[in-house]
Amino acid sequence: MKNLKITVNGVVYDVQVEEADGSAPAAAPAAAPKAAPKAAAPKAAPAAASGEPVKSPMPGTILNILVKAGQSVKTGDVLVILEAMKMENEIKAAKDGTVTSVAVNKGESVDTGAVLVTIA
Repeated sequence: MKNLKITVNGVVYDVQVEEADGSAPAAAPAAAPKAAPKAAAPKAAPAAASGEPVKSPMPGTILNILVKAGQSVKTGDVLVILEAMKMENEIKAAKDGTVTSVAVNKGESVDTGAVLVTIA
């Protein structure tokens, strides 16, 4: 038997793998894998984050975050690069203002409507 660590969607699992000799299927499998704690917790939006949220228009993966909290932005400035369907999509500011919070991390998967950034 071999002990392996496998990462699936950012969650690490400790698994045991048995090599089969090809003659007969192995006996019944063991218990479900146990999840190891994540290395870094994603940033959460502050509870009192004021302003207008910029939401993800589609599900995808955050490739890059181009702004930080406290940074001034103008209408049309690129805030986040979102990869969806093998395409890089620029998520832009809809208004002038100041970024009050960044609610995502680079590499994180997001769903449609997820808050990416808040602008006041």
